[in-house]
Amino acid sequence: MNNTVLSTRDLVSDTLTLILAGGQGERLSPLTKDRSKPAVPFGGAYRIIDFTLSNCINSGLRQIYVLTQYKSYSLDKHLQRGWNIFSYESGEFCYRIPPQHRVGQKWYTGTADAVYQNIYLLENRRPHYVLILSGDHIYRMDYASMLKHHAGHDGCLTLSAAVVPKAGADQFGILEVDENWQVIGFEEKPSEPKTIPGDPDHCLVNMGVYIFDTNELVRELCLDVKQTDSHHDFGKNIIPSLVSQGQVHAFPFRDPATLGQAYWRDIGTLDSYYETSMELVSREPQFELYDPKWVFRAWQPPVPPFKSVHGFTEDGNLPGRVEDSIVGGGTIISGGNVVRSIVGRGVRVNSFSRITDSILMDDVTVGRYAELKRCIIDKDVIIPEGFRIGFDEEQDRRLFTVSAAGIVVVPKGMNLTDQA
Repeated sequence: MNNTVLSTRDLVSDTLTLILAGGQGERLSPLTKDRSKPAVPFGGAYRIIDFTLSNCINSGLRQIYVLTQYKSYSLDKHLQRGWNIFSYESGEFCYRIPPQHRVGQKWYTGTADAVYQNIYLLENRRPHYVLILSGDHIYRMDYASMLKHHAGHDGCLTLSAAVVPKAGADQFGILEVDENWQVIGFEEKPSEPKTIPGDPDHCLVNMGVYIFDTNELVRELCLDVKQTDSHHDFGKNIIPSLVSQGQVHAFPFRDPATLGQAYWRDIGTLDSYYETSMELVSREPQFELYDPKWVFRAWQPPVPPFKSVHGFTEDGNLPGRVEDSIVGGGTIISGGNVVRSIVGRGVRVNSFSRITDSILMDDVTVGRYAELKRCIIDKDVIIPEGFRIGFDEEQDRRLFTVSAAGIVVVPKGMNLTDQA
């Protein structure tokens, strides 16, 4: 039975947060060639994990372990630079925890196994609640509200639930709930997902945001590790087991202002990464980056402001132009055009070039007369004068990765001068 008389401050202070940030992200390759999925740059100024961490800070949660594994150097460096903001003397912390082989000589084999292998953290801290989060989603959420919801019912697990279109819902855990939001049915990534009663076009899905009573979490993890046929995964094993025991409630993820479905995106593929990024440059984006009451933090390098200048030609000046775009600090648009695009920091866009519907990460150089359309250009790429990407499908597929929707992805550090 949860304690319903605890204040929000008490609930938050008695909660330990674990962020699962070891995802390999194979479907995001080549963006994940040298980094883990949570470390992929996003929105011109952030890494994907910054949104989960910012939600924690804005919710008052300041006891955080980040469980890392796959190609963690880039993520470790980012966390050290941008998230060294905690008062350790006051009991706050954000520690990076790689696999330590405390319970065997193996890497993490599933989401539940990642927590089980770090079960000593729970035993040392002994929190009343454990909040388990994914480090690769884009959303804004007050976890304190979910904690209050969890404290108000008798189950040992609360998971956050989002409404998504049926098309694509087979990539998530599908929930069935009763009128009190108790979970009465759960299927992990079914080929034919069940829709919401009365709404044949949408499904209720598991967001991968969990609040456990600590004692019950430890008990379930210890039982699961003994099962030789288990995947040691929350979605495949732990949640179905607790649902069968009547121990799981759902927290409807709603916009507090409208009470409608709140914004949530799972960045699972190159196309979902591109689509979610492009939503930011729409005239009225669904996801708000500029709310001073809910700041998304990130490491900001010491670079000068963005600058747009005239490029010089034999006939006079050519103005640099930016339309419906996000541009990072230290970038210079020198006589080039940038339209409906996200341009990172330290980028140089030279005269007569044109960038449309594209994402350029930090320190990219775009030569004069170059043209880019529907591209993702990773960091440190050099695009020579007159080079075109996104116009010749045969050339694009020969040189680069092309997504299912035709988005051309140029890997980090590629110098295309020899290809011109």
